[in-house]
Amino acid sequence: MHKDDTGRRRVLLKLSGEVFGGGKVGIDTDVIRGIADQIAATVGQVETSIVIGGGNFFRGAELSTAGMDRSRADYMGMLGTVMNSLALQDFLEQAGIDTRVQSAITMPQVAETYIPRRAIRHMQKDRVVIFGAGAGLPYFSTDTVAAQRALEIHADEVLVAKNGVDGIYTADPNKDSNAERLYNLTYDDALKRNIRVMDQTAFSLCKDNNVAMRVFGMQGEGNVTRAILGEEMGTLVTK
Repeated sequence: MHKDDTGRRRVLLKLSGEVFGGGKVGIDTDVIRGIADQIAATVGQVETSIVIGGGNFFRGAELSTAGMDRSRADYMGMLGTVMNSLALQDFLEQAGIDTRVQSAITMPQVAETYIPRRAIRHMQKDRVVIFGAGAGLPYFSTDTVAAQRALEIHADEVLVAKNGVDGIYTADPNKDSNAERLYNLTYDDALKRNIRVMDQTAFSLCKDNNVAMRVFGMQGEGNVTRAILGEEMGTLVTK
């Protein structure tokens, strides 16, 4: 349990930008509204923070292979995560939930500056906190940022919402009919098997600091709500 125990579970939810775009460039408002409603259903029971990717707008690594400077491309990707964060904030507030966006890149007109202790205080007051702009530095994925933010806010669990799969498998279940779902996995096994549902830096951070991670599927009625509330689903990765 986190250090300043309120008796409630505290989680960091990692969402992919591609989900927000519905597979396209930009945002799919119906998808985001549905996610916001699922998160809203848990407020008051669980302290929730969120990291969202920016892949529906920009992917720094892909832009760099097309000839862009990697640092500049990564900053563009960070700005994409802020746009996604603001969109989710809007739909959460439409659902009646107080929400704060904290950005690792200073932009006071649209978001608070990232301050871990302030984020914790917001969650204690039943506000949902969304962390935007990645780490504020190039060369860091939002997977790594999700793990790092989880450590700083003393989250009990990192929840990784995946699109198209409902957990970690022995192979890609969309390509291999013999792939078997793993219900429990250690970080050492995940690293040895080179499992790519999260990048290896994120796995290592969680392993070294003994934070559990649950990988689950977005598809399914109420799956985000169920994961936040602590239901056993998907694959649990532990030390």
